[in-house]
Amino acid sequence: MDSPTDFSRLDAAAWRERDLASVWHPCTQMKEHPGTLPLVPIRRARGAWLEGVDGKRYLDAVSSWWTNLFGHAEPRIAAAIARQAGELEHVIYAGFSHEPGLRLAEALLAVAPRQAGRAPLAKVFYADNGSAAIEVALKMSFHSHYNRGDTRRTRFVALGNSYHGETLGALSMGDIPLYRRVYAPLLLQPLFAPSPDAFEAAPGESAEACALRRAGELQAIFEAHPGEISALILEPLVQCAGGMRMHHPAYLRRAREICDAHGAHLIADEIAVGFGRTGTLFACEQAGIAPDFLCLSKGLTGGFMPLSAVLTTDHVYEAFLDDSRERAFLHSHSYSGNPLACAAALASLEIFGKDDVLARNRRTAERMAELAAPLAAHPRVAQVRQTGMILAIETRAASGEDGTAVEIAGRAGLRAYRHAIERGVVLRPLGDVLYWMPPYCVGEEELLHLAAVTASAIEEAIGP
Repeated sequence: MDSPTDFSRLDAAAWRERDLASVWHPCTQMKEHPGTLPLVPIRRARGAWLEGVDGKRYLDAVSSWWTNLFGHAEPRIAAAIARQAGELEHVIYAGFSHEPGLRLAEALLAVAPRQAGRAPLAKVFYADNGSAAIEVALKMSFHSHYNRGDTRRTRFVALGNSYHGETLGALSMGDIPLYRRVYAPLLLQPLFAPSPDAFEAAPGESAEACALRRAGELQAIFEAHPGEISALILEPLVQCAGGMRMHHPAYLRRAREICDAHGAHLIADEIAVGFGRTGTLFACEQAGIAPDFLCLSKGLTGGFMPLSAVLTTDHVYEAFLDDSRERAFLHSHSYSGNPLACAAALASLEIFGKDDVLARNRRTAERMAELAAPLAAHPRVAQVRQTGMILAIETRAASGEDGTAVEIAGRAGLRAYRHAIERGVVLRPLGDVLYWMPPYCVGEEELLHLAAVTASAIEEAIGP
């Protein structure tokens, strides 16, 4: 085996050769490496910047798959992990407890969304990634109904254009053909309700009116399946992997009412949108609602370590209390409640309190809006939309003389990505949708650089 010092002597080309000889990367058509897409070896990161093995720097405009909150190598989180590593790195969480897990559960419940007249979220179940959190919520919802004798509730409702993860249960709740189509024979079959996506509003229809119209269609699905639906699962305010499509909070309010009226749970997938991304700590707050299940991951640890949490109510929890183990929730992960990850999450939550992160984010979001506004005038841009620290640029396909699209979907986004990487910006598209979701530490000069590279990518790589 080569020693670690060997890697310090590898240049980028040699690194790529060794990597491609042994590693299969996620969410990647590996045939595109090394030709169509560059594989970028990274040796360190600080703040909003990644540094390649060749010394070139890249602005992390996508927060490393939406995980990083306060910047790479944030010293307070790093120190918390180091302290915890010297005390307890891991212990089985079945039948055992530890301080970071307990403190984190209490801290999360203290800041979780609340709704007047509704019992608060009161219990925390840990897993180790976002997809696992969705699996927990789906199983827990069905099982709690089952334990109460409501055995007909075997269906779930999800939204069109949704994405909830890649494990089979989570993938079942998604409606993006690129991810779902091949595995369809293996998946659950939810009832898909039309997305409240404001981009799909009728001419002259406001985002709120579109949301309420779609909520009416959601209600019709529940009415057509009385007593069959276990839960509705949705991404509050922003359907991230679905192209950063955004909807009005009115939809969430009506969804909460519809679930209550039909005895179904509401599962809020805030894995990507939680922890300040939308302008509030949790997106549900903007609708004034609390879900029955709140799924958290990604920014939960500030982007340092894998961890997820499912918050739920005492009502759900009590359905599992019994002398029989068959009525217990026997779901587990080896690294559930990992102390190192919990310590990172606690440090992240403390930063929110000490640094007034949300106020800074609001100012940054305003500046992002100002810098992106000129992009809307470009003929290849259909819409610039924003929710808090998430900004998306919807591009149009190139058209022929007869006005029909002549470009393969995703190719414009691919060209923009390569253009940006060459200029030191990670602008990883969703199809042909470009988006900004930078770490919260991003500054003025970095935003100016991001805006300039995005503008040039649209003009030069996507084209007139």
